[in-house]
Amino acid sequence: MRLVRWTPDDLLRRLDDVVAVYGEAMNYRADLLEARRGYIATHVRRPGFRAVASLTSEGHLAGFGYGYVGTPGQWWHDQVYRALTADARRRWLTDCFEVVELHVRPPAQGHRLGTRQLTALLTVASGSTTLLSTPEADEQRSRAWRLYRRFGFVDVLRHFHFPGDERPFGILGRDLPLTAPAPADPAASNPADPAASAPGPADP
Repeated sequence: MRLVRWTPDDLLRRLDDVVAVYGEAMNYRADLLEARRGYIATHVRRPGFRAVASLTSEGHLAGFGYGYVGTPGQWWHDQVYRALTADARRRWLTDCFEVVELHVRPPAQGHRLGTRQLTALLTVASGSTTLLSTPEADEQRSRAWRLYRRFGFVDVLRHFHFPGDERPFGILGRDLPLTAPAPADPAASNPADPAASAPGPADP
């Protein structure tokens, strides 16, 4: 497996594969995936865009992650901004890299690809803090939650609801830069769970 950094054009060239991995990881309907395709195509032009991808020896996409610098006027940024106190806004949103998507195909989960992708993404991220959203889940059973905790992400908001989504989300954050690798997951041999790759609803 090869981990590579992608430019915006690299991601757009593999957009069909990116949407396919997203659909497999999130188990989303085809109509939702078509809408997601449009969102992703606009995200690549946002300031501070960074992307990484995991490729098999045959060049097939096994996983990907991307993010960008959050700014006022972006849907996700504004939803979180309104829910935070003034102090929390200054702490987390002043210079923030948002981890927008981080996904691994289900057959490839459980082999530290998520760890490698998040490490690579945060290593090249700009900003002094980073935030992400992920569906609420049992932190001991959820591979996604265990991953973020191992990276030092802390609670910023819990049981937060985005408009149009009935699921509660956790908003998690940590400081940048990433100065040390995340420790191994002692429960990595557990079966994959539904939230194995799920930073929450991306900015439309």
